Amino acid sequence: MNANEFKEIVHNGLWKQNPGLVQLLGLCPLLAISNSLVNAVSLGLATTLVMTLSSASIAPVRSYVPNEIRIPVFVLIIAVLVTVVQYLMNAYMYGLYVVLGIFIPLIVTNCIVLARAESFASKNPPLASALDGFMMGLGLTAVLAVLGGVRELIGKGTLLSGIDLALGDGAKDWVIHVIPDYHGFLLAILPPGAFIGLGLLIAGKNWLNLRAEAKARSNPAPLSNEAVQG
Repeated sequence: MNANEFKEIVHNGLWKQNPGLVQLLGLCPLLAISNSLVNAVSLGLATTLVMTLSSASIAPVRSYVPNEIRIPVFVLIIAVLVTVVQYLMNAYMYGLYVVLGIFIPLIVTNCIVLARAESFASKNPPLASALDGFMMGLGLTAVLAVLGGVRELIGKGTLLSGIDLALGDGAKDWVIHVIPDYHGFLLAILPPGAFIGLGLLIAGKNWLNLRAEAKARSNPAPLSNEAVQG
């Protein structure tokens, strides 16, 4: 994997093919669990870990799996990894594990994980596949973090609410009360708030893309010396 391939994978995962804003995969957990920054980032990181490990595991065995059963085999590998992550969270972050609930085992059926396994890991070497899984997961986590942070801020006036569930009682003082004595805005932390917030994020990304394209058209790349002499 050369530098250009590395940059392309990073750019695709974080921006060009971002799972949450472009591919629109995994919308169920993205919308359901993004009512706070901590919940959103926790699920995003768990998904990123599964995507990285599953892509790195599938790539080496892709040549040995018959085409007819590749999807069941991929799902089995993903399910094993999700089970490991689930048990680790149950053991070390039980409070957060209870809050995230069914959305942890549902990573097995998350379209993002299986889609990358099928479209990339099954056709590329392990290192590139692991990087692709990691960057796609990181791109999803970034969307979750922004959406969760905005919804929590508007809905509760706080940031990092519930961080003690992930890091222990000592982290309770880390909660940031951005708007003191705020009575909350219920719509922001309900499902309609998730749809509105995601729609605004998608609109913002599309606007930035159009702006970049317009700037590129108005400032064409200068001709090289060889082209000028020719």
